[in-house]
Amino acid sequence: MESSDLLQLFFSLLPALVVAIISYYFFSSYFKNEENRRNFLLHRENQKEALPLRLQALERMTLFLERINPGSLLVRVKPYNNDKYDYENLLIQSIDQEFEHNLTQQIYVSEACWNAIKATKNSTISLIRKANMSEKVDSPDKLREVVLTELLDKTSPSETGLAYIKKETKSIW
Repeated sequence: MESSDLLQLFFSLLPALVVAIISYYFFSSYFKNEENRRNFLLHRENQKEALPLRLQALERMTLFLERINPGSLLVRVKPYNNDKYDYENLLIQSIDQEFEHNLTQQIYVSEACWNAIKATKNSTISLIRKANMSEKVDSPDKLREVVLTELLDKTSPSETGLAYIKKETKSIW
């Protein structure tokens, strides 16, 4: 084969090579676009199903924070004897039961929101324990009074947690 024959063959194959490269480029971008479109549609469909679950979880966590709010907790959970330590344990047990009842909701809220909820729970327990260590507290009724008096001066941990839940809810929309 002569060089002119090779050159002739090269020029004959050049348009086919150019068409093949252009076809490859268009087909690959088409398939990539189709994959992105399918992923978007799948994501949108998942969002339709996940949004109500996330909102329901946020509602449940709001209810949890309202139930462990010291103001409502102390009204709802009455002492069964005159031992202040028994009443402290009863309050903490009630908070822990509420928390355990809502543990599964953590998969529907952000990690930061869940951490804020846990911090609220721990702050409420800490508030009760700190109030019970006060020298003024000698009975369950006095414990209730001290906790409620403390909350008059500052915001309750539940209000801080609720503010975070509201912020998370707004971020969903």
